[in-house]
Amino acid sequence: MTASPHIRIERHGAVGVLSISRRERFNSLDVETAQDLRKAGLQLARDREIRAVVLRGDGGVFCSGADLKYIARGGDHDVAYLSPGARPATTGPGAVFKQILEYIHSTISEIRRAPKPWLAVVDGPAAAGGLGLAMACDLVIASERATFEWAYFKTGLTGAESTTFMLPRLVGFRKAMELVLLGPRLSAREAQTIGLINEVCPDLELDARALEMAQRLAEAPTTAVGVAKGLLNRAAGMDRLDQHLDAELTELTRIANGPNFAEGLAAFLARREAQFGVE
Repeated sequence: MTASPHIRIERHGAVGVLSISRRERFNSLDVETAQDLRKAGLQLARDREIRAVVLRGDGGVFCSGADLKYIARGGDHDVAYLSPGARPATTGPGAVFKQILEYIHSTISEIRRAPKPWLAVVDGPAAAGGLGLAMACDLVIASERATFEWAYFKTGLTGAESTTFMLPRLVGFRKAMELVLLGPRLSAREAQTIGLINEVCPDLELDARALEMAQRLAEAPTTAVGVAKGLLNRAAGMDRLDQHLDAELTELTRIANGPNFAEGLAAFLARREAQFGVE
């Protein structure tokens, strides 16, 4: 089943597989793809016959977050609705980011609330918002060639898509600071060692292993799984996730309209190192 040009849904018995298929843009998300991801996520999260969900990317890439080239050209959708009432419409890259991130954040929130397990299957890079989507899932397995990178500082941004919420809960406060402030690109084995992911397997075995694990999850007692997930969410403070996502959205869209993101975006497009100043 194809949900949209760049989002694909497949069913394997009680397992739903949601694939991001935009390899020519490193599975990044423009507004349309982010909106379709949210629709597909809602469909799988709320389908009672689907008892476990796999989230993956096509073409040896998991996801690289919001599409920066799309943002650089100003998007192609009306953003006036983002400004309520009689206030002037928000303009600039922050408005396009806001439009994309609201759909991604809604997807992340739905993943955490869903009374069924979500399994992220990471093959190749998971960066920025892609890292956030993977971390939002209940379990993460990766190929040996997978990499994990916070990456926001490369373009002068502050972090979003749950990354600043999930990192300290998964790897601890001090390690989270290291990943954010120094921005290392982690191999799959390094990510497993610090508790960011659950399992690493050979590249060619990843899809089979993912389906095997998802089928095992789907065979578990669904109601008990949902209750246990909810209790763990409560213990980890996930009830504050939506509030934190709002804060991430506010801060990133604000900083995206500043000179450092303009420089970071120009450097990204020119494939050079950014030279950031004091804002």
